[in-house]
Amino acid sequence: MTEQARKTAEGLTYLSGFGNEHSSEAVPGALPLGRNSPQRAPLGLYAEQLSGSAFTEPRAHNRRSWLYRIRPSAAHPRFVRADNGSLRTAPFSEAEPDPNRLRWGPLPEPPEGTDFLAGLWTLGGNGDAAQRSGMAVHLYAANAAMRDRVFSDADGELLIVPEHGGLLLRTEFGLLRAEPGHVALIPRGVRFRVEPLEEYARGYVCENYGAPFRLPDLGPIGANGLANARDFLAPTAAYEDEDRPVEVVNKFCGNLWKATYDHSPLDVVAWHGNHVPYVYDLRRFNVLGSISYDHPDPSIFTVLTSPSDTPGLAGVDFVVFAPRWLVGEDTFRPPYFHRNVMSEYMGLIEGAYDAKTGGEGGFVPGGGSLHNMMSAHGPDQETFDKASAAELRPQKIDDGLAFMFETRWPVVPTAQALAGSHLQADYDSVWQGLERHFRA
Repeated sequence: MTEQARKTAEGLTYLSGFGNEHSSEAVPGALPLGRNSPQRAPLGLYAEQLSGSAFTEPRAHNRRSWLYRIRPSAAHPRFVRADNGSLRTAPFSEAEPDPNRLRWGPLPEPPEGTDFLAGLWTLGGNGDAAQRSGMAVHLYAANAAMRDRVFSDADGELLIVPEHGGLLLRTEFGLLRAEPGHVALIPRGVRFRVEPLEEYARGYVCENYGAPFRLPDLGPIGANGLANARDFLAPTAAYEDEDRPVEVVNKFCGNLWKATYDHSPLDVVAWHGNHVPYVYDLRRFNVLGSISYDHPDPSIFTVLTSPSDTPGLAGVDFVVFAPRWLVGEDTFRPPYFHRNVMSEYMGLIEGAYDAKTGGEGGFVPGGGSLHNMMSAHGPDQETFDKASAAELRPQKIDDGLAFMFETRWPVVPTAQALAGSHLQADYDSVWQGLERHFRA
């Protein structure tokens, strides 16, 4: 199954552009011309609109797609409750909000036969999924394909960040390949199935309950920089015309519900719109930074943002620390010591992060750290001593790829996150060696 998924992933073609009004058809003539819902849709298909925003939201932020499918989504049996497994949803109340700095190692390998959905494990989050506000941080570990089952999330969109092993994502809109160093976004309500491209796949997921992710405004930066819209890739139409039992799992207001269809719901032959899944290569991020002095704020590394009702205060930002040059004069170059009104969950995709090298277990790929609002953090002692004494010359940071989910609300850990064996008990020790240097 893995080899077959690899071969399928190698030949994929994409549509370029973020937020574009894309259109695609797997069979010529499947898309109607001049209207969305003709009296008889072409080729005997059913016309169906999928709305990711309210009808009346401003045009610039309105998300919807028209799907032309073999059977309408309404043709399904009753859903019944399914086991949530290790998946949790806001509001998070299993544990008290914790002001301590926390760090985790990677998830252990799961039991044989664990697919992406069964391998989702919730670390924490905030807000209220039913009120469409806030976010959740999940990890995943999978060693099996989602055979004869499909997942959709009515609570939010899913930003998938592979760390080990690539993924083939079969969606209603077509197929995406996401490798470590890529991110893939599945919009709210879109059905999909995941197939690992290696024997074992692991990574991170940000479930965004709030406004859909968009590209941040550039303001004084100008017209170019950061993530470029043309580098986001949407799938071309591909469909399954299969009459066989398929379990469809729907996440709704925090719980999983399931129904067994008599056909595959990934049966969209053609589509057009802007409520679409996509994949993005983080190495294409156009990093901007200081060429004079001081380390810039990490907001300069924002790839995507989910705005809240307060301008400039995001429900969640997705930030990447990609390879870059550091050239600041008389400047402490690693990220500075910091207390922040925002809360930061940070993960590592590959290599090392220049401000997190110490502590037993370390900050390693597949692991993560949580610094909730106003929790003091910054470089550990080893990093501080080295950076303070370094000869300042142009320096290339190219041995790591890290990211951050930054949110306006505290991230409340789940009980399983606080009790798990991969929680590092001695994280505070990385700052204990910072000595007094003051001389009056």
